[in-house]
Amino acid sequence: MRPSPDGTTAPRRPAAATRPAGEHGGVVLFTDGRDWHLRRLKAAFASRGLQPVIASLRDVVFDTAARPAVRVPGFDDEVPRAALVRGIAAGSFEAITMRLGVLHALEASGVAVWNPAGAVERCVDKSATSLIFAARGLPTPATFVTESRPRAAAFVADAAGSLVLKPLFGAQGKGIRRIDRPEELPEPEDIGGVYYLQRYIAPADGVFRDYRLFVSGGRVVDAMVRESATWITNVHQGAKPFAYAAPREARDLAVAAADSVGATFAGVDLIADGQGGFMVLEVNSMPAWKGLQSVASVDVADVLVGDVLAAAGLASRPALVAAG
Repeated sequence: MRPSPDGTTAPRRPAAATRPAGEHGGVVLFTDGRDWHLRRLKAAFASRGLQPVIASLRDVVFDTAARPAVRVPGFDDEVPRAALVRGIAAGSFEAITMRLGVLHALEASGVAVWNPAGAVERCVDKSATSLIFAARGLPTPATFVTESRPRAAAFVADAAGSLVLKPLFGAQGKGIRRIDRPEELPEPEDIGGVYYLQRYIAPADGVFRDYRLFVSGGRVVDAMVRESATWITNVHQGAKPFAYAAPREARDLAVAAADSVGATFAGVDLIADGQGGFMVLEVNSMPAWKGLQSVASVDVADVLVGDVLAAAGLASRPALVAAG
């Protein structure tokens, strides 16, 4: 027997290798993009004789008169056995709420959902992840969040050093700013009405860098260090990735950070704390890994796919094998 996400048990099903090549094998891959990441994931599934259903969460419907009530494209009278969430398209608050509801419903039905809705919800809200890190005692820069510009200005005035203002919902280094004086704060309408301010950690050696560790199934798959000519160290903003043999302390912190938000896989961003240790900046529940793959020693997509199938009882957990 294997535990299902809601704590009950379900019988272990036959491994994917027993299924005909080309069959979806009960797997759906949720995405709205047709990009490099999708091609890598499809290749990883194909190497196992599977062609997962590629669908958008916007195409899933609820039909309470039907069984199952969650109607996923390609699954007429059943729910998938595994769902890999590569992306959730932008939409209205109502649309995003329903799409997350789809993931909640699938998980409640015993589907192995990677990442589960709860993890996505926590990770997309930087304030929620910061609070969780603090509650878990994970080292992270001091953070202040408010909807009030006067309160934010007072925090900036009292801060000893620079702060980083980040969009509450955001990724790839877009929209972040260094703040040194209260008057540098933008108006609320320019930042979605929320001031998320985090203490800026200056590099001890003057080199701007951070660390991305890809976690899957409770272990670090691979890691990179990103170095930049500016303090923004995202690859999409011009930073350069390099292979990184993460020390035990960094690996343990990355795994703990992913676990704290309930993420089954994640891109975890760390920064040196200036005293020989690390701090966690954020956890990405739908991480890109093209930059990481360019310097990685393993096929990240292959490991991720193997872990998803193992979680659904469709395959054995894969070992980490250096890419050829």
